[in-house]
Amino acid sequence: MEQRKAIYHLPGLFEFIDFYRVFLPLYREHRDWFYDWCEIGSLYGAPADCLWGGGRVGFGEDRPEDAAALTEEYGISARLTFSNSLLRPEHLADKDCNALCALFENCGAVQNGVILASDLLLDYLQKQYPGLYFVSSTTKVLRDFPLLEKELERPEFRFVVPDFRLNRAFDRLNSLPQDKKEKLEFLCNECCWFDCPDRKACYENVSRRNLGEDCPEHVCVSPTASRGYRFSDAMENPGFIGIGDIQNLYLPKGFSQFKIEGRSLGSALLLEFLLYYLTKPEYQLKVREEIYLTGSLDLF
Repeated sequence: MEQRKAIYHLPGLFEFIDFYRVFLPLYREHRDWFYDWCEIGSLYGAPADCLWGGGRVGFGEDRPEDAAALTEEYGISARLTFSNSLLRPEHLADKDCNALCALFENCGAVQNGVILASDLLLDYLQKQYPGLYFVSSTTKVLRDFPLLEKELERPEFRFVVPDFRLNRAFDRLNSLPQDKKEKLEFLCNECCWFDCPDRKACYENVSRRNLGEDCPEHVCVSPTASRGYRFSDAMENPGFIGIGDIQNLYLPKGFSQFKIEGRSLGSALLLEFLLYYLTKPEYQLKVREEIYLTGSLDLF
């Protein structure tokens, strides 16, 4: 029986191209440095000032053509993060977002996709860009299991990313049929307060800001909000999925899709994620040194 592999979906399609130009050759040329039970499935992100963007206020400055060329070269799926949940019909004509869809629909041998939260946008993209596949965004905050089951039934979505607070609901996850298990994509390294009551409101605030609406920034009510993102804190989160969990719990139970967050955190943290999730311990220093020597890292 063929070993089930973990498929990682990594942040920074438009934010960290310089970093990936260094990391991906290492991953290809020194595959023995990395775990053989995992692969890179996609890079995701959105450009700065992207009207359809959501989840994070976009700051990616890399050229779309460069992002498309890089993912095409390495045979990795590109995903446009268009998870704005508050789009109105007049927003669908946005020239830049349509140009991005046209570009990524028609490049590479590997199919590219869109992460989204708006059914209005989904209906539009299905008609205008049928060559793309679609991912139901975690920004929908699908925390109630019946809602998640309903989302998994929708044939429009190749993958569904549940709220991270369902990551360990194995009493219900285990009952899913295998075809639904294969659609689930778990967010591994979320640092958000597990008991946060405002997660959906936080994402909606990002959507409003991406639309250019005049609104105050959302005030995070987490007791540790002032600390910012720390990977060590994420590891203590009840929803955290570590490599031991992936190997010993998720893969044997039939789950194989895993999302790593971090497109707003800086490439130095991204490197730490890739060292932890993909790199064998005995080669982590080699990878770190190769990246350091290129001067391609930014901290925050």
